[in-house]
Amino acid sequence: MTPTFAIAGKLTREYLLPPVGSPILDSPGGNLLYAAGGLAVWDKSIALLARVDAEYPREWLADLEQRGFEIRGIRMLPENIDLRSFIAYNDVNERSNSSAVSHFARRQLTFPKSLLGYHPPDEARKDPREPDADSPAALDVPKDYRGIRYVHLCPFDIISQSQMANLFKGGSDQTVSLDPSPSYMKPALWRNLRVVLQGVTAFHPSEEELRALFWGETNDLWEMAQQISEYGVEVIVVKRGPLGQLVYDAMGKHRYEIPAYSSRLADPTGAGDAFCGGFLAGFQQTNDPLMAALYGNISASLKVEGSGPFYPLDVMPGLAEARLHALKEIAREI
Repeated sequence: MTPTFAIAGKLTREYLLPPVGSPILDSPGGNLLYAAGGLAVWDKSIALLARVDAEYPREWLADLEQRGFEIRGIRMLPENIDLRSFIAYNDVNERSNSSAVSHFARRQLTFPKSLLGYHPPDEARKDPREPDADSPAALDVPKDYRGIRYVHLCPFDIISQSQMANLFKGGSDQTVSLDPSPSYMKPALWRNLRVVLQGVTAFHPSEEELRALFWGETNDLWEMAQQISEYGVEVIVVKRGPLGQLVYDAMGKHRYEIPAYSSRLADPTGAGDAFCGGFLAGFQQTNDPLMAALYGNISASLKVEGSGPFYPLDVMPGLAEARLHALKEIAREI
């Protein structure tokens, strides 16, 4: 059977120094898996779209299959790609992707040999309109996936996202949600973004990304959301981390403010991606922007309580539904 959902994103070999707990070295990561984990809290009928190289551990792909995910959309490239990613948090939960050696030294940890030579991508020098080798490509998508009705595009380069959005916006009943890459959320690339948005149903920038896009123009987040909606986007969700989300429903001109569900913070890695996955599940089940955002909010609340993209799937049965019921009572329309 064709999966209900498709998620396109990046897979990484993650080296993580979380705020609390032991380091996690060379484990499955990437925005694709965090979004899939957030969606799978509610529904596991998911096709994964990504690219890896021949060095990517086969057992990780086998584990994805065992979890019930469709992996035919994960293409293995013949050339090697550096899929390593490094994330560390300091004492006040600020995130860093650079200076890996110093982070290990500060924690008095042995630096892993497998991370030698790692350099974080230099986004400042890269042309964001150039496709990345590790971005999923529209040409790789199996033909029988192209009719999938509910699709989420994780952050990757704008060219690949645009092609993927075009591939899936063929039917009027298809829903495409998009989480932008910070690399192109800047005024100089607004024209490029507008082209992509014409194929998107729901847009999920962070507050920092949205403010960067409208730098020097306005400080009003609602005004920014309204401008985005003029390009055909039906729902704009501004992700605000521990402050929750702002939801602009362009069809009904509704504005909602949702506080983050109060949960124990252990590791915020991937919480925004988990939100996006949960949102898509909620939208498929309810066709309601506010309810969809509540689903996403709960997926994120489960993710921050532990490390790894699939931590939300290991919590007590019924916990997500109980949290969803509680959160409904405190979301409010502005």
